[in-house]
Amino acid sequence: MHKLLAPMIALVALSLPTAGFAELPVGTKAPMFRTSVALGGKAMRFSLQRALRRGPVVLYFYPKAFTQGCTLEAHAFADAADEFAALGATVIGMSADDLPTLQKFSTEACRSKFAVGVASPVIIKGYDVALSRPGMPSGFTDRTSYVIGRDGIITMVHSDLDYRDHVKLTLAAVRKLATKR
Repeated sequence: MHKLLAPMIALVALSLPTAGFAELPVGTKAPMFRTSVALGGKAMRFSLQRALRRGPVVLYFYPKAFTQGCTLEAHAFADAADEFAALGATVIGMSADDLPTLQKFSTEACRSKFAVGVASPVIIKGYDVALSRPGMPSGFTDRTSYVIGRDGIITMVHSDLDYRDHVKLTLAAVRKLATKR
């Protein structure tokens, strides 16, 4: 009986969602980067360092444009875009998708409310957000949201493939930063 129980427990453990242990911890200096982004269908360049001069940055990584969870998450960030802007925060979504895909995603899913950027392998490694699950192809990012203060320090991290709490938690963290000013 015990010989059957161990493989069954291992199989159940593999099927459970894994906890997000890979992301950078709160208090870490955010890796600075530049990348191509799309906003309202237009391609442009983005510099994290330059964005932080204006205020905090909500940097959220998502696995793949136009998948159900990623589209719903983009809609939620678009719906909250005015609240983030009122608090002086910049929202930018990041995935390993190519720029033409992101140009389309920026209008259709993001509703031209915030930019989505190309997460290069260097950026993915720097933020430790490579999605590594059994059976998943490489090149996808985990669903991880960071709030980065103007000083470049990560003040909040949420890593969960379920998109539903990312906007609520990042908005609360940005509000907390705003009260400290």
